[in-house]
Amino acid sequence: QAQLVESGGGLVQAGGSLRLSCAASGSIFSNNVMSWHRQAPGNQRELVALITSGGRTNYADSVRGRFTISRDNAKNTVYLQMNSLKPEDTAVYYCRALNFWGQGTQVTVSL
Repeated sequence: QAQLVESGGGLVQAGGSLRLSCAASGSIFSNNVMSWHRQAPGNQRELVALITSGGRTNYADSVRGRFTISRDNAKNTVYLQMNSLKPEDTAVYYCRALNFWGQGTQVTVSL
């Protein structure tokens, strides 16, 4: 069964960094676009970043230059390196592949 498992969330002060990981079952990782999304309370879920199987990336304007998405095809894992975090980055972060979603990991950025 296809599965995505996120990890790496937590509480960090503004200006700090976190790295999220998403381990995917091989059947949904290989040759597919992987993406990170986030949802803050009262807001719609939004795309944060995506990466193609070939390594091309795209970012939401709000995180470009601060976040970096990458993938390790040997480990079926996608990462989101988040630097210079802001309180407005506080949200539950989800990994996605095709129509499959992970359970989410909470990121909280304090002043």
